Amino acid sequence: MTQDDWITMLEGHPIFTLPKGYGGPAGQSEESLELSANTLKKSMLEGPLEDGLPLSGRRQVMVLKDSDLIVAAGCELRITSLSDSKLGRSTNKSFKILNTPNIQFGIHQLALNPSGKLIAVAGAYQVAVVVLPRAGYSKLVPSSVDCKSIQVGSFYHHSLSSAPIAKIEWHPWGEAGSTLMVMTVDGKLREYDISVDTEEPQQVLSFVPEKKTSKSYLAEDPAEREVASFTLGKGKADWGPLTVYAVMRSGDIYAICPYMPQNASVPSSYVHALECFISAKQEFLSQGTSSGTSALSTLYDYQRKYVTALLKQLPPGTVYPAISRSFSMHPPMTIKSQLMRQGPFLLQPSPRSLEDSEGGDATDIAYLAFIRDDDDEDAGETERLGIVIVTHQDGKVDVCLDVEKVEARWESKQDKSQDLPMLAVYECIDLGLISMLKQTSPLSSGTPILDLLQANHPVLSMDPIHDDTVYVYHAFGVHVLDFGDLLQCLTNGLRADDDDEGVALNQALQKSAGTHVVPLLNTYSVDRRCSNPIVAISVPNDVYLSYSILILTSVFRFTSFPLNLRTDLSLSRTAPDLPDQNKTFETEDFLAPIEGPSAYISLLGTEPFVPPPALSRPSGLPSNPRIVVGTPNTKTEFVLTPETLRYLGSTIEGLTSQIHEVILAYKATEVRAELQAKEFERQQQKCGAMLDLIEQLGGSRNSEVKERLERIRESYRALASRLDHRLQTLMQQASPKLSEYETKWFEELRRMKAEIAGAGRYDEQSLAARTSLLKREYDRMLPSLNGMAAKEAERKKHLNESGLGLSQAFQFGERSNQEHTKIAELEEEIVKMASKLELSLARPPSLRESQND
Repeated sequence: MTQDDWITMLEGHPIFTLPKGYGGPAGQSEESLELSANTLKKSMLEGPLEDGLPLSGRRQVMVLKDSDLIVAAGCELRITSLSDSKLGRSTNKSFKILNTPNIQFGIHQLALNPSGKLIAVAGAYQVAVVVLPRAGYSKLVPSSVDCKSIQVGSFYHHSLSSAPIAKIEWHPWGEAGSTLMVMTVDGKLREYDISVDTEEPQQVLSFVPEKKTSKSYLAEDPAEREVASFTLGKGKADWGPLTVYAVMRSGDIYAICPYMPQNASVPSSYVHALECFISAKQEFLSQGTSSGTSALSTLYDYQRKYVTALLKQLPPGTVYPAISRSFSMHPPMTIKSQLMRQGPFLLQPSPRSLEDSEGGDATDIAYLAFIRDDDDEDAGETERLGIVIVTHQDGKVDVCLDVEKVEARWESKQDKSQDLPMLAVYECIDLGLISMLKQTSPLSSGTPILDLLQANHPVLSMDPIHDDTVYVYHAFGVHVLDFGDLLQCLTNGLRADDDDEGVALNQALQKSAGTHVVPLLNTYSVDRRCSNPIVAISVPNDVYLSYSILILTSVFRFTSFPLNLRTDLSLSRTAPDLPDQNKTFETEDFLAPIEGPSAYISLLGTEPFVPPPALSRPSGLPSNPRIVVGTPNTKTEFVLTPETLRYLGSTIEGLTSQIHEVILAYKATEVRAELQAKEFERQQQKCGAMLDLIEQLGGSRNSEVKERLERIRESYRALASRLDHRLQTLMQQASPKLSEYETKWFEELRRMKAEIAGAGRYDEQSLAARTSLLKREYDRMLPSLNGMAAKEAERKKHLNESGLGLSQAFQFGERSNQEHTKIAELEEEIVKMASKLELSLARPPSLRESQND
C-alpha cells in the first residue's frame, strides 16, 4: 500500500457510514439518496426537506482542517485524523462525534474559517457556527467531544418560512477570521461578526431590489430574482478584493463595490496600491476633454474620499513601499450614498446554448485571478488576468474574461449613465451530461431522461495549491478544468501587446487550445438510470498529507485520486522570454556566428521534443473517468440490457481508440529514441574529432603558432622603427625651419631659465640665489626667536607663580606689547619676502602659540 492510496487506508472507515434515518423516514432504503425518476418526482412534490437530503442545491458536507477530516452526516458532525491513518498509529478505525445540541437540522454546507478554529454549518434554512476541538481530541476516551455551537441570525434563518440559504463563506479579510457571509436566495447578503453579535448582521447587501407597486403588468421571470451563488473578486491594485459578484438562477451577473467587512484586517500595501490606481485615473482624466468627464470626475472624487478615509486609519509612519502588514479597519462613513448594484453584465458574445438543451439555471460562480506574490515586474499584465466562471444545470460552463474591471460606484443623481459592465465570453464548455443521458433509452414511466438535470447543481471548487485548476462536481460526477494553457496565452499576449489595437493579444487567443477538461469520476448508472450525486470534494493542503482529491457521494461512498505537484507557472511564463535574453549574448564579438552554413547540424532539429498527449499526463489524472455507482454494500445481480450493451460498445470503442493512440505515441517515441541514439553517436564522433583538434592545438601546432607570433612581433618592431623614421623625414621635408610661434616660445623659455637660474654661477639677482639667501637669514633668526619665545613662556609662568603688583604688571605688559609688535613686523617682512620668492614657510611661532592655546 502506498501513502497516496487513500482509498485503501480509508476503506471501511466508520466515518463514512450513513446515520439512521438519513435521507428519509426510518426503514427507507439508500435508493432515496440517489438521483432517479422516482426520487425526482418525490422531491418535486414534497419540496425541500429540512432533515433529509434534498436532491438539488449546493452541497459541501466534507472539509479538511489541516490533517483532520470533518464530515457532516445529517445533523451530526464527525471528525477523524488522517495523519494517524497514514502513519498507522491507530489500528482500529474510529472517529469522534462533535456534540452540538443546538444543531437540529440537516447539514448541507460546511465552511472552515481562515484561522481553522471555527466551522460554519448551514442547512436549508438555518446557520450555526461550531468551535472545533483542540489538537489531541483523538486521544480522548469518549466517542463524542463537547463543542460550543452558536445559532447565527435565528430571526432571519430559522424555519421554512425564511429564505433558503444559497451559500455561506468566510471573508478572508475579516478580523480574526470571524466574518461570516450568508447569502439567501432572495438576494440578501448578510454579514455576521461572530466575535461581536451572532444575531444581527453588521451589514446587509441587497442584490435584488424591492418590487415597485405598479398598475401596469410587467412580465418577469422568477429566476431573475433568485440568487444562485456569490463570490468575491480578486486583485492587487484595483477594486477587485472589495467587489462581490452574484449570479441569479437566470444567469444574470451583478456586482456591488466597494464592500468591506465592518471589522476588517486589510493589508497596507493594498491600500497604498489602490491610492496609486485612483491617482493615475484622475491624472488621465484631467488630460481629457470629453463630454462625460464631469460624471467620471464626481465618481473619482467619491473614490478618492473612500481611499483617503482608509489611509487615515493606517498607523502613523506607514509608508509605501515597505513590508506589508494587515491593520484593523472599518468601512468609511464619509460617503452617505448607497452602494450601487452594477449589472446585469453584458456577455459578449452571447454564450451559446448546448444542443438538445432548453437552457439550465445557473448554479455557481467563481472568480480566478492568477496573481503571484513574487510577480512584481509584470504586475500591470497579470492584474488583468481575471476569469469569471459560471456553471449551469445542463452541464454548461461559461468562461468569461474580466476585461473591464468593476470600480466602486454609489447611487448618485449626477451619474445617470446607462452603460452596463461587460464580460468577454471566451468559451462555453460542455461537460457532456446531455450526451451521456441521451445514450440511455427513455424511462418506463414516461419521464424524459433529461429531466434528471433539474436536480443537478454543479459546484465549483478551487485547488488550494494550483490556482489554474478548478474542480466541478455535480449530480453525475466530477470534472477538472485546467486553465494553464489559457493563462499562458493571455500572459504572453498581454506582454507582447504594446500597441492599442491588441493584435498580439488576438493572435495569442486564436492560438490558445482552450480549457483542458478532464472527466474524473462518473456516478451515473446506465442500466439503473440513476446517479449518486457528489456531495463534497476536498483537496489536502497540508505538508503531512499527500496531494490528492477526496470525493464523497450522496450514499457516503468515498473515493480519491492522487495528484501530481507541478512546477510553478513562472517557468512557463518566462519561457518565451528566453530567446530575447540570449540575443544579448549574440551581440558580443567573440560569440558572433560565422556567416555561412552551420558547422554542425543536429538530427533532432531546433525544436524540443514534446511527448504525445496520450503519454503525457502532468496532473496525474486518469484518461478515463472512474465509475462509482451505488454503495460498497450494494449487491445486485448484473442484468444485460440494450443500454448496457451500447455503453459497453461505446466504452470499448473509446478504449480501442486510446490503445491506437498509445501505440502511435509509442512508435513516435521509439523513433525519437532511435534518432536520439544516432544523434548521440554523431555527437560522440564530433567530440572525438574536437578532442584530436585540441590535442593538435596544444602540441605541434602550439609551437608553430608561438614561432609565428614571435616573427610577427619582430616584423612589428621593424615596421614601427621604419614608421618613426619615415615620419621624421616627412616632418623635416614639410617644415625644415621653426615657425614664428615656435621661435617665440623657445625664446620665452630661455628668458625664464635665465631669470630663475641666473646669467652665471654667481648671479646674486637670480631667484635661486635670492631664495638661498632668504633661507639662510631665516635659519639664522629662528634660534633667537625660539629663545625669546621660551623666555616669554618662562616669564608668564613666573608671573603666574609669584604674582606682580599692578604697576609692575602694567610695565611688563607695555614692554611685552612693544616686543610683540616688533616680532609681528619682522614676521610680516619675512612672509612678504617668502611670497616674492614663491617659497612656502612654516607657521610663525606666534600663530603656533595661539593655536596651542
